[in-house]
Amino acid sequence: MPNQPLLRFGLIADPQYADLDPNPVLDRHFRASLGKLAEAIGTFEGEDLSFIMTLGDLIDREAEHFEAPLAIYRRSRHECLFLPGNHDFLVDAEHLGRVHMRLGMPAPYYSFVRNGIRLVVIDGCEESLFATVPGSPAHQAATARLEALKARGAVNAMDWNAGISERQFAWIAGQLEAARALGQRVIAMGHFPLYPHSDHALWDAEALADLFSSQPHVIAYLCGHYHAGGVSRAGHCWFLNLKGMVDTAQQNAFSTIALYEDRLEVTGFGREESRVLTR
Repeated sequence: MPNQPLLRFGLIADPQYADLDPNPVLDRHFRASLGKLAEAIGTFEGEDLSFIMTLGDLIDREAEHFEAPLAIYRRSRHECLFLPGNHDFLVDAEHLGRVHMRLGMPAPYYSFVRNGIRLVVIDGCEESLFATVPGSPAHQAATARLEALKARGAVNAMDWNAGISERQFAWIAGQLEAARALGQRVIAMGHFPLYPHSDHALWDAEALADLFSSQPHVIAYLCGHYHAGGVSRAGHCWFLNLKGMVDTAQQNAFSTIALYEDRLEVTGFGREESRVLTR
């Protein structure tokens, strides 16, 4: 098998840092995430990586908690990239509009190219109860979406989930088409799982999973949110859900991903499993 990866990067999901006591029911240890992040970033320093991506929920709640974990990322020699999760928006209303900026994101959703691979970063929190100001038209529209899902008996009709706009869906489809025209392969990343369908899935999961799985040049979709993690395949696309870093008192969870011509190699640390996902 070819031994030189086309692209290699680090992945972290759901640190959910906060200066809070542990939640023993969910086995979440919020303060411990600072030490776990320091371990992950320290490990990545010894690796040859294109970037480090955090797949949402950097904090558990409250805007004041952003600074401590971000200070750890600033120690890294690598480019550190982010996308938002539902917990990142559990801040006072006046801070809601600044979450993407606080994470240093160029836009709520964006793409970039590394070594001929297009990385598509989606904002699954776009239409939600938690990322919109109560009483605003956007909040009312998200509430209506959720109520409609509940009326249909949708398993993912939960207020901790969210959806994307038609505009963002069209943008994602456009990114895939642009990549196809240029002969680029695609890895997409978001906070919410898409496949298989579950109570943690994006409100638009089925449509987006169908889009990704129908495009042979889409290699994988990477996400967090469901802390137990997992992996599935539909069409040519792997759907990889990373384990939550905040879970357990002692064990960490993070990984590196290496893309080869014929496979994805996941090297897991702590609770994260190592895998070889063949194409």
